Amino acid sequence: MKSIVTEYSDICFYCGKPAECEHHLIFGNGLRDLADEDGLKVSSCNKHHNMGQINERIHGNPMAEKLSKMLGQAVWEKHYGNREAFRKRYGKNYL
Repeated sequence: MKSIVTEYSDICFYCGKPAECEHHLIFGNGLRDLADEDGLKVSSCNKHHNMGQINERIHGNPMAEKLSKMLGQAVWEKHYGNREAFRKRYGKNYL
């Protein structure tokens, strides 16, 4: 897994347990491929990705989804460029 967010690909970004999947910090409307190219993903356990209770997971939890996208943009801006460049690439500003 190529990630510009963390070097720990074998543990869940949220709880530290063994990772079972990847979470793309920016997702939806074809943005997952861009996030994949840019390394905007973290390892996750299934519980914290999309199988836990609503307040334990990212997907289906509006606040967690919003925070995920904010983190993705902040890390992208630090690594690749500025806010306007992010807006051009992803079509939206999450910050």
